[in-house]
Amino acid sequence: MAGQFDGKVALVTGAGSGIGQASAMAFAREGAKVVVADIVVEGGEGTVRMIKKAGGEAIFVKVDVSQAAAVEAMVNKTVENYGRLDYAHNNAGIEGAMSSIVDCTEETWDNTININLKGVWLCMKYEIPQMLKQGGGAIVNTASIAGLVGSAGLPAYVASKHGVNGLTKAAALEYSKEGIRVNSVCPGAIRTPMIERILEETPEMGDMLNSLHPIGRLGEPEEIAKTVVWLCSDAASFVTGLPMAVDGGAVAQ
Repeated sequence: MAGQFDGKVALVTGAGSGIGQASAMAFAREGAKVVVADIVVEGGEGTVRMIKKAGGEAIFVKVDVSQAAAVEAMVNKTVENYGRLDYAHNNAGIEGAMSSIVDCTEETWDNTININLKGVWLCMKYEIPQMLKQGGGAIVNTASIAGLVGSAGLPAYVASKHGVNGLTKAAALEYSKEGIRVNSVCPGAIRTPMIERILEETPEMGDMLNSLHPIGRLGEPEEIAKTVVWLCSDAASFVTGLPMAVDGGAVAQ
């Protein structure tokens, strides 16, 4: 594969399925060597096979993004294998159990915050020093439209994604003069295993999710992946600190 990222290295967490898998494939199509990171070994190794079958280069790293030692080891393995880290898509996340604020359990709260928010912080904590050594890089964090507006019934998820957007802005301000751009993508409802699982449990939500988007449909993982690649590319060289809605117009209403 050859493209705009020839000779570059991209790290994608949560790359075993959904948006992360599409993002890893998109980086590979542009010529990047890809580190596929996920806690689910089968999914991550499957993504690596897909990339290699298409002519790209990739390795798999098992990681629990809520654990500092695991995240540090992930970044170290990236550098050990490929010598550098140019782009990071910090995408790993969970939706958590649906409930009201009152009924949300402490376990659900802690687990969701630890993966969705602490995980993004830990990834940047260990990615940024490597990028500083190289003189720059680009990071995209996966937030959500639930990080731009409120949503009843998912208190921990909404809080975590608002936190991702705030953390993204803080990182962008801290490192903009150091050649590191940091942005976030805020997807609407995307046809991923997470959404498919929700629709399987509550089929009546299908029409509601479609109507959420003025464009009239769910998004596809590849549409988010293309946005991530653009945000990492030179075409977005003056873009940093942006929580970018990719949502078929949902938050424009």
